[in-house]
Amino acid sequence: MSIVCGIPLVECVYCLACARWAWKRCLHTAGHDSETWGLATAEEFEPVPRLCRYILAVYEDDLRNPLWAPPGGYGINPDWLVLRKTYEDTQGRAPPYMLYLDHDHADIVLAFRGLNLAKESDYAVLLDNRLGKRKFDGGYVHNGLLKAAGWVLDAECEVLRELVEKHPNYTLTFAGHSLGSGVAAMLSMVVVQNRDRLGNIERKRVRCYAIAPARCMSLNLAVRYADVINSVVLQDDFLPRTATPLEDIFKSLFCLPCILCLRCMRDTCIPEETMLKDPRRLYAPGRLYHIVERKPFRLGRFPPVVRTAVPVDGRFEHIVLSCNATSDHAIIWIEKEAQRALDLMREKDNTMQIPAKQMMERQETLTRHSQEYKAALQRAKTLDVPHASTPPSQYGTFEEEGEESSRRSQGESSFGSTNRSTVEESWEELIERLFDKDEHGHIVLKKQ
Repeated sequence: MSIVCGIPLVECVYCLACARWAWKRCLHTAGHDSETWGLATAEEFEPVPRLCRYILAVYEDDLRNPLWAPPGGYGINPDWLVLRKTYEDTQGRAPPYMLYLDHDHADIVLAFRGLNLAKESDYAVLLDNRLGKRKFDGGYVHNGLLKAAGWVLDAECEVLRELVEKHPNYTLTFAGHSLGSGVAAMLSMVVVQNRDRLGNIERKRVRCYAIAPARCMSLNLAVRYADVINSVVLQDDFLPRTATPLEDIFKSLFCLPCILCLRCMRDTCIPEETMLKDPRRLYAPGRLYHIVERKPFRLGRFPPVVRTAVPVDGRFEHIVLSCNATSDHAIIWIEKEAQRALDLMREKDNTMQIPAKQMMERQETLTRHSQEYKAALQRAKTLDVPHASTPPSQYGTFEEEGEESSRRSQGESSFGSTNRSTVEESWEELIERLFDKDEHGHIVLKKQ
């Protein structure tokens, strides 16, 4: 047609479309992702820099003589270290981790290191997946990460149960970075679904902090487990934003900018409503904490601000074209900026020395988290997110937990050798199966 009319119409349309895409993408900054979120408080954000240091400690061979300790050290008492597992101990089935009994903070911490680019076993965990391969608790998860989490639970179940029963007032915290964040998130879900294996530990005692998280679970699970899992993202970090399956990312590791650019162009053309309705699409898990330290069209770093929410739509769906997309993924930078942000929160918080006001502020934070959690579940249902019609359980981390729902997985002790999953039945289907209407329009119980 361009030849007939003498005007390159197709070429002009194509150039205009490319220009529009480039304009929108260049204007999109990381701050836009969380601009409507609330600010995090010092009390709720306090564990983040500390757990980052614990994760960094997993890289050390000898904690009594550390080689890469951050300023101020790791904050770890070597005498409280319960166990350490290396690649030789895990035989490549899971990344190295350590179990630490933190008496100062009444916490039992299981921390996982991030991806080791020199270890084929880490790639094997990442590549053991395909879209929609593994179901879990009514949603979809990353198969390789779930198998790694199942192996860790089988290996450390006895030790964890002993510690949980010996210290009934301690929380059980799973923490990890990058690859380890996915294993930690999967492990927290597995523990919640199999609480009897850890002495019937209460759900509110289980929590997870996924640092620079991998997209490892479907949207309904990411929202439903927001009372347990917390994800921390530094500014432009690419991993929580790219919906490209992890196995495809690391297959093309040496051409990562190319694949990120292609994915960015592809996602621009797909409506977000279509993305939300794909039950197999994976997302960053749980409640999100976004550390923002740079502003558009300005040089240098600004005092970091931490925003938090349980978003449903707009959950880091756009890759940010930034030269810091990969450096913001580094655990060293995340620990540094998280500590800076926490110090600034404490400086601005004039009520920390007044116990009554401090307790009041904590109660307000807990109430806000509970409201955001319930609103996210309702929002997911409104947007017709698949399998999001499950009635919300109480916000386990902050409220007294009621009766446990029937979603507990049955007899799944070894997740590396089985592919079973639980399938939930919606309330509407249950009502239709049990009740009927008589000739007067009254609801009656069906005769079996």
